[in-house]
Amino acid sequence: MSRGFVKEDDQEEPPFVPPRASLPSGVDNYVTSEGLAQLKLEREELIKSRKETRTLSERDRRRENTVIDVKISQLDERIDSAQLIAPHENPTEVRFGVQVSFESLSPKGPPRKFKVVGVDEANIRALKVAFTAPIVQAMMGKRVGETFVFEQAGKPMQFEVIQIE
Repeated sequence: MSRGFVKEDDQEEPPFVPPRASLPSGVDNYVTSEGLAQLKLEREELIKSRKETRTLSERDRRRENTVIDVKISQLDERIDSAQLIAPHENPTEVRFGVQVSFESLSPKGPPRKFKVVGVDEANIRALKVAFTAPIVQAMMGKRVGETFVFEQAGKPMQFEVIQIE
């Protein structure tokens, strides 16, 4: 049938579903046990919300279910590719899953602290930074007392690791 004989209301645009946080090509999908649990909980909540679309109009239900199905598919990919990294007892260097405190040496700055986590778990407000973040990459493998250089606002700055938990 020619598109000229289709009502304008029947011409639906597929909804845009933003992709999840990107994982660089060739990088494994490391997760903490907390991060994996969050992914699974998010999936369960999406499945429950799909049942709630029954009260919507046919068109709205179709659109909402499409969005939910895409999100579930994205989650399934992340859950299937997840590599659970067990926490280290008494870590001695910056690595995945640790909480690290560090301070700026040049110029002198206040101490900062965050936990190194997977890309889906990262949340700066919760002080969780993805292991793929440039600052984390600069400090990986460092021990307490060691320094690293990281460029901030176009200027190289020197930091010192002051605590690893």
